[in-house]
Parts: sequence; C-alpha cells; structure tokens
Amino acid sequence: MIVYPAIDLKDGRCVRLRQGREDEVTVFSEDPEAMAHHWAELGARWLHVVDLDGAFSGIPKNAPLIGRICQSLDIPVQLGGGIRDLSVAEAYLDAGVKRILIGTMAITDPDGFGEIVGALPGQVGVSLDADDGRLKIRGWVDDTGLTVEDVLPRLEDQGVAFLVYTDISRDGMQTGVNIPAMERLLSLTRLPVIAAGGVATMDDVTALAPLAAKGLDGVISGRAIYAGTLDFKAAVAFAEKL
Repeated sequence: MIVYPAIDLKDGRCVRLRQGREDEVTVFSEDPEAMAHHWAELGARWLHVVDLDGAFSGIPKNAPLIGRICQSLDIPVQLGGGIRDLSVAEAYLDAGVKRILIGTMAITDPDGFGEIVGALPGQVGVSLDADDGRLKIRGWVDDTGLTVEDVLPRLEDQGVAFLVYTDISRDGMQTGVNIPAMERLLSLTRLPVIAAGGVATMDDVTALAPLAAKGLDGVISGRAIYAGTLDFKAAVAFAEKL
C-alpha cells in the first residue's frame, strides 16, 4: 500500500481546501517544488499533485510549475485537475508526469475520455469524487446525479488503469476514513483503488490496511501531513510492511 503525499496547487502555491470549497483555502507553502522534495526525502514513493486552478477553470494554469516539479524529482508524479482533452494529457506526460487522473471529462464526455484512454494505455486513472454516494464534477461544484455504480462498468470497459476515490464530506475535515464506502467500491471492481478524504491519523491508515488485500493500492493524505496529525514517515514505513 502506497502513501501518497498530496500537493494541491492554487495560484502557484501549495494549499488545501475544506471539502473542495474554493473559498476555504489554507496555504501550506509558497514553494510547492520545495515541498515536493520534502516529501520525497521523507520516503514518498509517488507524489499526488492536483491542479486546483485547472479543476475549477478547465485551463492548465500551473503546467510550467508542474513540469519543474516532475523534472526535479526522482519519484513519479500522478496529476489531476483540468485535464479535459488529449492534447493537454499528452503535454503533461511529455513534461514528465507519469500518469494522469481525469474526473469531470470521464463523466461528461465518455467518447472524448475513451479517446484519451485508448491513446494512453495504462496511464489514465479516474477520480471518483462522491458526496453521500453521488458523484460530483468540476472541482466538486456540480452534482452529476450519478453514483459510482452507474459509471464503473463503462470505465472498466474503456480500459481505465486505476481509480482514486474521494469522500468529499470527509476531505480536509480530518474526521476519519469512510471504510464502508471503500469496502463497497472494492467489492465492485478489480481495478486498483486509491483512497482519499479523511486520512487524518495513523489509526486511519491502519484501519485501511486490511483492504490492501482486496485491491486498495494506496491512500492519499494532504492536510493531515501538513498539520502533523499524521506522521508521514511513520505511515510510509507502516505501509511498506504490508
């Protein structure tokens, strides 16, 4: 099980939002590149980067910064936020991103999304962001009226490589992980799944550990590792023993 440190980019800074709300921002660093190196030095095997500006606007505003992060790190980077056409996806991969995450487009444009997955086999994951079981898109602003169960069969048929599941109600709230929701998702798919939202303490990491045998590939933590409620180095050491 991999512990992914999250770097969320907004206006060139490393931030975290509460439940995805654009107006509830905490700035953790003015230097995201230095922060990326900090997590790598503490043992990160992957870095999870989100372009929040891209997620809200659909425009890859932080592309130059993301390219610098990728080129200066020895660990791979997965990136989500604002990737809504093949040219943007390819540009990020050319810049050094190892794999990409698509959320909005995977739901709203199945044909266009299928084109990206077909062109980039094994490099495209889907970000499933749910609030009370209902999928949200465009930076968690719009309710799709769909559930994970509604879209999962199509995503699997299209050749998605992995899933990131975020429980919006718990994201940035440090209230613990929604274990039943994770168990439900893992029972529905054989795709590798990464859990996000609510990973606040070592207790949350250990609670998720038994799910590694059922397809849980990793966990993403953001606010908790910046605030210090989760010891990132200890979490990595624990996860690597599973």
